[in-house]
Amino acid sequence: MYNNFSEFLKDKNKICIIQAENPDGDSLGSAISLEYLLEGKEISLYCPVDIPKYLRYFEGWSRVSNEFTFNADGYIIVDTAAEILLSKLLADDTIKNTLNTKPVFVLDHHETEDDLSFPHEKIIEPLPACCTLIYKIAKDQGIKINKNAADNLFNGILSDTLGLTTASVSAEDFRIAAELTELGSNISELEENRKEFMKKSQRILDYKADLIKRIEYSLDGELATIHIPWDDIQEYSDEYNPNVLILEEMRMVEGVEVAVAIKTYPDGKLTGKIRSSCPIADKVAGYFGGGGHPYAAGFRTYDLSYEECVKDLVSCCNSLISEYKAKNTESETINYGSF
Repeated sequence: MYNNFSEFLKDKNKICIIQAENPDGDSLGSAISLEYLLEGKEISLYCPVDIPKYLRYFEGWSRVSNEFTFNADGYIIVDTAAEILLSKLLADDTIKNTLNTKPVFVLDHHETEDDLSFPHEKIIEPLPACCTLIYKIAKDQGIKINKNAADNLFNGILSDTLGLTTASVSAEDFRIAAELTELGSNISELEENRKEFMKKSQRILDYKADLIKRIEYSLDGELATIHIPWDDIQEYSDEYNPNVLILEEMRMVEGVEVAVAIKTYPDGKLTGKIRSSCPIADKVAGYFGGGGHPYAAGFRTYDLSYEECVKDLVSCCNSLISEYKAKNTESETINYGSF
């Protein structure tokens, strides 16, 4: 089923594995697990930014470098097929030329459209995590999964599914979790290790309290937004991602259907992370040219100010929430009428 991945690997001894410029637990777990799975090959792990401290519970994170390997035989991009998430990478003409002239393979689990401009092969399958896809490929192609690979795969899956609790999780994912456990991975040990690294300093807890006070509500409380300016990003991001601190808190407020954390940068870039209680996060992100999952998504733009972005968010969320509620009401009416 995944023979094209094995074919890609056949004549390549030196492979560079690339993450996007917004690394998360799934992308990091994907990259490190592939390093273990591709035993016998020379592997380099690349990310254009430093791995944040809150992700350093992944064994092997320190091997990820922001020095690009130009002499690799091939490149594997994990956890994205969206060019905008590789914009920092592609801004370097030498790297861009390398990806245009060397073999590239993309592994992704998002439902958003592949818009990469350079030639590439790919396996894109809508799944809860990219680590899930990598596990399925390894099993299908007879690639040995050792404990180190299993630990990183499990960590990545747990990260992107919030501990196997998101709506995208199916019975198959629990079977995969059981199989990873049989391979030596221990969920309680992984979780204890994660919690140790996720501990907050008093300074970060004070900052979280400040963020909570800065939340703004629109659409009668159905949309919650927060602005994270560049000063905050500089001061706090390396220690703890503000998005991670606040987004779930926002989504769990009574009445909130969509929560969005918006970061603004000096170069005019604006990024939005979305969490939703109804399955429209990917559609909200799509409005701004981004994408993701129905309950978790993101976008990036250089064309809007913060105020303009919030105005557009109010407009698109109003339409999408109303549309979702109308469909649900119609479905309930049909179901009720069938009795």
